[in-house]
Parts: sequence; C-alpha cells; structure tokens
Amino acid sequence: MTRIQGWPRALVATGMLALALANPAPARSEEANGWAATIDRIASGVVTIQIDGTRAFDTEWNTSSQATGFVIDAKRGLILTNRHVVMPGPVTAQAVFQNREEVELKPIYRDPVHDFGLYRYDPAKLRFIKPAELPLYPQGAQIGVDIRVVGNDAGEQLSILAGTLARLDREAPEYGSGKYNDFNTFYYQAASSTSGGSSGSPVIDVQGRVVALNAGGSSGAASSFYLPLDRVVRAVELIKAGKPVSRGTLQTVFSYTPYDQLRRLGLTPEAEATARKAMPRLTGMLVVSEVQPGSAAQDDLEVGDILLAIDGRRVAEFGTLNATLDDSVGREVELQLQRGGQLKSVRLPVEDLHSITPAEFLEMGEAVVHTLSWQMARHMNVPVSGLFIANPGYMFGPAGVPRGAVVVELAGEPVTGLADAERILLRLADGERTTLRFLTLEDPRSPQLRSVRIDRRWFPAQHCTRDDALGYWPCRTLAPAAAAAESRVAATRFPPTGSAIGDRIAPSLVLVSFSMPYPVSGVSERNYSGTGVVVDAARGLVVVDRNTVPVALGDVRLTFAGTLEVQGRVEYVHPLHNLAVVSYDPKLVDGTPVRAVNFGRRELVPGEDVTVVGLRPDSSVMTQRAQVASVDPVAFPLSRTLQFRDANLETVSLVNGPGTFDGVIAGRNGEVLALWSSFAFETGRNLEQRNMGVPVAEVVDMVARVREGKPLYSAEAEWAALSLAAARRLGLPDEWVRRFEEHSPAHRQVLSVVRVVAGSPAARLLRPGDLLLDIDGQVVNRYREVDQATQSPRVRVKVWRAKRELTLDLDTVALDGRDIDRVLIWAGATLQAPHRAMSAQRGIPREGVFVSYFLYGSPASRHKLFAGRRITEVDGTPVADLDAFIAAVKGRPD
Repeated sequence: MTRIQGWPRALVATGMLALALANPAPARSEEANGWAATIDRIASGVVTIQIDGTRAFDTEWNTSSQATGFVIDAKRGLILTNRHVVMPGPVTAQAVFQNREEVELKPIYRDPVHDFGLYRYDPAKLRFIKPAELPLYPQGAQIGVDIRVVGNDAGEQLSILAGTLARLDREAPEYGSGKYNDFNTFYYQAASSTSGGSSGSPVIDVQGRVVALNAGGSSGAASSFYLPLDRVVRAVELIKAGKPVSRGTLQTVFSYTPYDQLRRLGLTPEAEATARKAMPRLTGMLVVSEVQPGSAAQDDLEVGDILLAIDGRRVAEFGTLNATLDDSVGREVELQLQRGGQLKSVRLPVEDLHSITPAEFLEMGEAVVHTLSWQMARHMNVPVSGLFIANPGYMFGPAGVPRGAVVVELAGEPVTGLADAERILLRLADGERTTLRFLTLEDPRSPQLRSVRIDRRWFPAQHCTRDDALGYWPCRTLAPAAAAAESRVAATRFPPTGSAIGDRIAPSLVLVSFSMPYPVSGVSERNYSGTGVVVDAARGLVVVDRNTVPVALGDVRLTFAGTLEVQGRVEYVHPLHNLAVVSYDPKLVDGTPVRAVNFGRRELVPGEDVTVVGLRPDSSVMTQRAQVASVDPVAFPLSRTLQFRDANLETVSLVNGPGTFDGVIAGRNGEVLALWSSFAFETGRNLEQRNMGVPVAEVVDMVARVREGKPLYSAEAEWAALSLAAARRLGLPDEWVRRFEEHSPAHRQVLSVVRVVAGSPAARLLRPGDLLLDIDGQVVNRYREVDQATQSPRVRVKVWRAKRELTLDLDTVALDGRDIDRVLIWAGATLQAPHRAMSAQRGIPREGVFVSYFLYGSPASRHKLFAGRRITEVDGTPVADLDAFIAAVKGRPD
C-alpha cells in the first residue's frame, strides 16, 4: 500500500520526519561532516508550505494541510513542490521559512499528470532571510548514491532522513481508485521512511544538489518514492523564459515491462537483440497498458502493444517518449510497434494534455462541477467527456447524486462538459425540478437517473477560471435564475389502507421532507423526512417532530398520498419540545380530501390497547397494533454538539411499538391521543433515534399559539421527578408530602431543579436541588402543570431549599418559535446568534457569536475557528451579537 505524503486524505497521514539513525557512530566521520556542512548551507531554502484547498476539485476534496517545498530560483521567488501540494483546484498557500518568516504563495504551474508543481512568492517580502537556492541535478540520480531527504516535521522544525538510491525504474506508486495517480514515468526508490508532511521535500546528494523530488511512500515498509526531474527541469526552463509548458498525450498509458514478460507478449528475438544493443542498461521496454475510450488512439493501439520507436527514435523508457510527445503537440507522430510478433506502424495526433485537464468550474447550490479530467476518466475507463461532480453540495446531494459522478445528460440533453451544463442550468428556475443521468466510479456502465431540484436561493452561483498569471481563480457571477413558473394545482386520492382506523387517519397524514442548506445550532445532518399530521386543513398547518424539521432554516416539501408534492415553509419550531409546525398552500391541493386530524382530550394509560398509524419513506400507510407500556419523563444525555435536546416532558412508551415509521397513536375509536414521534439524541459521539409518544395536550397548546401568535413563557429550568420518599429524605415536611398526595394520588412525586438556563432570571433565583412546591399558590408536580402555571411574565414560586421554605418572584422568559433566522458565512465559518440549547444544557451565556460550522480549506479551518466555539471579541473590541461582529470586521482588506 502506498501513500501520498503530506496529504490528509491519503491512506496514511502521520507526523512527518524524525531523524532516526540506528547505531550512530560515536565520532563524526569526514562524510558526516560533509553532510552537516551541506545541510547547513541549503537548509534556509527549504520551506514549510501551508495549503488551503478552498474547493473540491477533480481528485481532491477541499482541505487544509501542510507539506514541504524548496527554493529553486531566489531571484524570481520560485518554489518547487508536488502537484498534490499545488493542487489542481483553487488553493491559497503560505511558505514559512527557517527563520519563521511567512510569505504568500501563488500557484503558477501544476503538471497534469506528474507529481510536481511550482509556487511563486515575492522575494521583496522577505526581510530577514536570504534563502539558499537549491540546484536541480537530474543526472546525479544513480544507483548507490547516498541521499538525504530534507523536510519539515509538521511545520515545526527541519528534519533529515538518510537513504541510498536503490532503484531508478520503479513504476509510479498507486494511491487508489478515484484518487490522483502518476503514470507514464519512472520513480526512484530508497529506504528512507518518509511520511506525512514530507511531500515536496528535496532529495539531495552530498553536494546539496537536488537529484529527485520526494512524493510518496509505502505504508507497510520503509520504501520511499521519488519523482525524477527530467520533466521538471524542462518545465522550469520554459516558465523562466515566460513560455507556456507544452504537454502532449496520446491518451495512452504505457508500463515498463521486463524482457521475460515481453517475450510472452510476442517480442521477437531480433527485436530484443536490437533493443538490448541500443539501450544496454535497461532490462525492459514500454508496453501499452491502457488506451482511453474515445481517444484518437482507440482504434490503432491495443493493450499489449510493445513500443519500439517513436518518430524513428528507439525508445524503451519514459524520458524519450515524454520528450517527443511534449514537443509534438498539434501534429502527428509515428509509432513503431510489435503486436503478437508482427511489426506495426501507426500515425497518431498528439493532443494537448492541458486541454483534457480542467481549469474552470461552476458553483451552484453549493455544488462544484467541472469537465471530466483524464485522471478520473482513467479510473472509470470512459471517454474524457461529461460533467464531473466534484462536490454534490446542497443541490445534488439530496437527490442521491454522489461525489465523483459523471453527468452525461441534463434536462434531457447530452452534456459533454462545463459549457453544456452552464447553458442548460441558466434556463432553469430556482426550485424547478429537472432530470440528471450520470455514471459512477463503482458502476460506469449503468447510467442512473435522478430528479434534481435547482437551487439558486441559498448559495452564490458563479463560474470560476484559473489564472496562473494572477495566481488565483477569478469568478464571474452567473445570470439570475429564470423566472419560476406558477405552482400548478393538482389533486389526488388516498388509497385504502386495509384498516378502518388507517382509512380514517390517512387523509390527515402527509410525508414531510426537509433539507438544511447550512448546518446550524449543532445540527450537522442536512436531509430529513418524517410523517406530518394535518392539524388545520383550511390554513394548511402540519405538525411534525424536530427530528424531521430540526431548525427553521431550510426547504420544506410535503407529499400527499405518495402522489402530489408541494412546497412548504416552516412556521414554528417549538423552543422546548420535540415539535414543529410547517405549512402549505391548501389551494395547491384543491380537490384532495385532506382533513384535519381528530384529537382526543384524554391521557393514555398503561395497559391500554392502541393503534399506531404512520407513513414510510415511500408514503405507504402503515398500521400496527400496540399496547401502552408506561408514561415516563424523558431523560436524554446532554448533547456534545449543543443541539436541541428535549426535557420536562412525559412521553408514552409502547409494547411492540413500531421503530420503522412515525405517525400517530390512536385509541379504539380512532381519535388521536398522541403523536408517535422520532426523538434524536446523542450518546457520546453517536447520534441515536427513538420513537416515543408525545401527548396531544402539548400539540394542541402549540397549535393554538401558532394560530394566535402568542409567545410561550418559560421558567427556564430543567426539572427532575423525585418520589415523595426521596423528597422526604431531603427534608420535605410531612405537610407538603400530604398535600402532594392529595394533589395527585397517581403521581406521588415532586419536581426538583436539575439545571437552569444561563443568563435567565431563573439562574439568579433557583439552585439545582431546589424542590418545587407551588406556583402562584397552586401545587404542581408534573411538567405539564409547570408549563401551564408559568404562562405569564411573572410568577410567584415556592421552593424547599436547605430545610426551609422560600418564596421567590420569578420573571419568566417569553420564547418564540422563529428559531435561528439569520446566519453569516465569514472566512469559511457559519456564524449565528447563540441558540438556547447551549445555555440550557451547558450553562453558557447567550453572548457573542456562535460558530456552528466551518469549511475545510478555509481560513476558519486553518486558524481553528471550529464549530462549537464562540467569538466574544475582535481585536480587543467586545462583540455582543452578530451585528456587533459584522461592524467589527466590515471593510477589512483581504
């Protein structure tokens, strides 16, 4: 197994180099002194490169990483490193020199195939160091030469690994399917044990000359792999001369094959003798191993063809082949081959390798797409044509289109590349559905079809093109979306369910789908679906749980009877409980016999027979008989990510309750007595889900508030139910025990304060362990009673604390159901106002700006502005809220 070094998404990515010499000599030899002087002389020219790949592109994800580079021209500020460090897509980078000076880097070249690239810095920006210039010396790579790999230990210090060049004709390392892979070149090999962070390190001889470029290594051995410098030297010379770096290709991969295998492929003794005489140091020749479908070579070359000569020049290694192709772009070359013992001559056009290497992308609905590259087309064995999904984003992800898919048809039209895609997408309106036909790496022979919803609402839409003169990718904003067509009115019917109760309830059930454009409030999953319950058919109000609509920010779609889908909107997210309300336009389903659910008014009791009715993800109606097991308080662990967690709620548990669908719990007469809702909660680092019943009293109360626009007042405390026996042990007097027994003979309990919401009036008055006695003179010992008793701006609360009775005037807090209604994307971080969960669960004041998410490859990622942190000041200026933060950062230069 091999690994690209310094790359966080490689198979192995550990800390970098460590100087590990087994059995060091007690005294420094003359050779050791020579190496010490050399390292001292060239060390100032070796730099740490901090890279931030800002977009997913081709074989790479957006990422933040670091690697190594070295100065090859101090006057021009040229730094040589690996291709996967310069990256094929947009990148920002900095070089950190030995004295810790940092300069900005501009990418100026990355080879389409071979693992080398160049950055440029402004030498005038260096004030305290004059870096050494490392000369390139490709002819110095010989078997047996002692070498040193000079790199950086995770950007902290210079490290050196010793080795001896053992092989000069190794095949290029394989990094895996769907990843970047070098080909059509030899690699050198030595046992130097290089590891993560050493990408781009110079491989030097004792005189400090660079004989190779460190690129990869084996994860199961000490072997390290180095790129030869012949193509590097040519590219550097052209760049210094201000000329483009021409790269030619036949869209064909050759492999170096030893003579014993060549004979089995039909190499004749005469051809072998001629080749050995012309190139006595080589033990093999080049053989065709891949011919790209759709290429000019497809009909003339076959796998197994042995290459004898190109344009009359004998060739048995990659140097001659590459040199000829690179100097022949736009014209034909003649190849002499041997196929099955027969000589064959073909003439083929040499294509510009840069033309099949993407250098622009389209960004829409968070998706990043570009024309398919030869790198990825090789993995799929398809023509270099089509639209590559580098990041499915918000637009393609919910439709199940994966990263790496190749779109061949969009909106019924063939797509060969980015130009076709842009032309088609620009005529589609926001929210409009269209079809997408694509191939995948796992199954490139079977196109798949999906329905995709166009998004022009949540994210910018732009076309970006690489400009190596500027060192970045200028973007132009796409034209506005086409005008959306008016929604069509349609009707459907509800099919029979085979159950009388199911038939009665089915017209009140609707499948709700919800998509989040931005992770907020500790919620990172972005696509949800669940059963909604129609509570007001005239106004189009539907109740769902917060595991279907976790936040207010997102897109809602409702599907009636598995046939009719309409757009919806979030009306209310319950700030305390696992409930939300969405709405739809009833006119759009006119003629469909939708009706509001019939709620019962009584509580469920243990042992009662009930029927659960709900919808599966395919909208089919499910019914299942069950029995009430118990009615208990919820007790979920605190959320690690600070997402919503229900508390102060009694829920219904069922014997044999369904876990594969949610919906409603109905009594014998078909009246709905509870919602069968899905609760999401975290246990450690795992997110779990559990279905439980939510009493209808909570639902009815919420719907009334939505209709009337009334706020929900909260005492802002979390309670736990203690038995009266436990309360007695805490000193609760017999008189209060008797009053609780009389108040609720079936619920012999008292509520105790567990925690209070930070920054609330309760945080100043209540203490954990307080026993709640009454509110405004009324004894309360159930959560629902507390909710009802606190629906005014101020209440008088009586508690038992430290063996005495206290009366407290408590201001309640008015909560609305708007949830988070604004986010700011800044430096790759998603910022929002601190949400209630962080104050309720962790006692964190709702001050400053909450970081809800960050993007890899962004400044937020580089500087560790991670999710879950709060920004409380900027450059010493306190920022109390989002507006203050915007004012503090506004107008600052890039």
